[in-house]
Amino acid sequence: MTTADQQKCYAAAMRMLVRREHSVFELTQKLSTKEFEQDDIEASIETLIEQNYQSDDRFSADFIQMRFNQGKGPIKISVDLKQRGITQFDLSDYDFYTLARQIRERKFGQEAPSDFTQKAKQQRFLQSRGFNFEHISESFKTA
Repeated sequence: MTTADQQKCYAAAMRMLVRREHSVFELTQKLSTKEFEQDDIEASIETLIEQNYQSDDRFSADFIQMRFNQGKGPIKISVDLKQRGITQFDLSDYDFYTLARQIRERKFGQEAPSDFTQKAKQQRFLQSRGFNFEHISESFKTA
């Protein structure tokens, strides 16, 4: 039988999940800041998983798609997922080479940079977006 505190914890977690997907790690952190007991948090999250209201797989798929649509590279996406407690994920379905080229062209135009300074500036920009060296190098090649 669940306690009143456990029911409150479950309800709080459910309100969070109604707004958007959360990882188990995120839910645990947020519920802890609301000063729920760890046992209540674990029991509530376990129930949510059993009811399929919470899924780390679903969270990571949605998160990857969102960040990809924002023009973020695989390094940034991986770091962000790990900060949210997700260690197992698959980025192989995403074409980061094309994305890097599209992002570079949208920001700087289709022409390849003519001097080293401009190329370095564009490389730093793509690097800050989380693209690796291969993606950045390919983004400068024209079809």
